[in-house]
Amino acid sequence: MNFDDYCQQKAAPEGSGTYYALRRAPAAKQPLLTALYALYRELEETVRETSDPTIGRTKHAWWQSELGRLDGGEPTHPVTKALQAHAGDAAHPVLDDAGRASLAAVVDGFGMDLDQARYLDWPGLRRYLDQTGGAFATAVARASARDPQQAAVWAAPLGSALLLAERVHDVGDDARNGRIYLPIDELQRFNVTAADIINRKYGDAFTDLMRFQTGRARQALGDALAAIPAPERAAQRVLRAQAALSLALFDEIERENFQVLHQRIALTPIRKLWITWKTR
Repeated sequence: MNFDDYCQQKAAPEGSGTYYALRRAPAAKQPLLTALYALYRELEETVRETSDPTIGRTKHAWWQSELGRLDGGEPTHPVTKALQAHAGDAAHPVLDDAGRASLAAVVDGFGMDLDQARYLDWPGLRRYLDQTGGAFATAVARASARDPQQAAVWAAPLGSALLLAERVHDVGDDARNGRIYLPIDELQRFNVTAADIINRKYGDAFTDLMRFQTGRARQALGDALAAIPAPERAAQRVLRAQAALSLALFDEIERENFQVLHQRIALTPIRKLWITWKTR
């Protein structure tokens, strides 16, 4: 298996939302963007799918070292080899100084998952969202932006909003893995406990909590999409398509009355194709 095939299988298996979103990128950019999403997935698996914290930290440290090897021109992993091949050279926005800083920030952001599985309040969760989602979307945006040096201004809020939406979508899955990304003070405000979420307890309090979380995520996505400069919109169809998929998934979750604790609500592949195709 060559590194492009590896990245495709890791980041965007056929039928996934990422698969359809990446198809909205120009063909010449798709291998590089796929490699970026594969890196994100590798880091996510390292910290969220490793039950032993010591092993998780070891893997996380390895990825920090691997980015150093990428910077030095000697990557060893299929994902970093793909990044090197498709970014071209160190002057490319993905591998220039700002690009390397974004990738390093993503690695550090996922490292936060090794230190905590709960967040006391919104400012604490927001730091995680900005560090991880914001930095990643900045790297993605800079890969095709007309003005890479200004991309972080509008891409970081969009990435933060996308990650917030994902965590709201996946409340049940996260809880089954021992993680709750809804701030503790907000759980208290709505009279919902962590045990309620872990034990899949539904009720009016949980519905009100989820309605609040969904509303905030929708607002964040809408504000971030509106902030993308008009000259950049066509070049950012991947991120915009992901946002459209997130908003459509919220529609489904609301139709299911926020019953997300015992099941993972998802869009069908044909609907994902239609939604992303409409992203112009």
